[in-house]
Amino acid sequence: MTERDTAFAEYFAARSDAMRGTAFLLCGDWHRAEDLTQQAFTKLYLAWNRVSRHEVLDGYVRRTLVRTYLDERRLGWWRRVRTTGTPPERVALDPGPEERVAVLAALSAVPARQRAVLILRYWEDLSVEETAELLGCSEGTVKSQASRGLQTLRSRLSPTFSTD
Repeated sequence: MTERDTAFAEYFAARSDAMRGTAFLLCGDWHRAEDLTQQAFTKLYLAWNRVSRHEVLDGYVRRTLVRTYLDERRLGWWRRVRTTGTPPERVALDPGPEERVAVLAALSAVPARQRAVLILRYWEDLSVEETAELLGCSEGTVKSQASRGLQTLRSRLSPTFSTD
């Protein structure tokens, strides 16, 4: 194993779970989250020698992850899915508390771009400026997309979390 491979493997081992969690919040499906994470880390591996500042790898991978997700949404990821004669194995997930399920369901109803902004701003705790840079848009767009996304979440969650 080369020094490059060792360094990449160490970074992957340390950060892949966190990136997979971000991917899950984006797409709402653990299998797709795994695919998105794999694609993002594959792109990182291919660019590993060109990435000059290894202290900013999280931002690079996160940007790649979000862009891959948005590209799939825009291009229709399902066109690339090939079916087989055997149905996929079902995996039972422990949904946790009802509130978590409700939030994830509501998050899946938020349009992709708004969902990306919400996850980057509130899950990844990025600033407006960092989110704008990562998504390649203006700070005003981040603010408006966050506002609209939160409005959609609130409207979807109000029956579940009413204070009556």
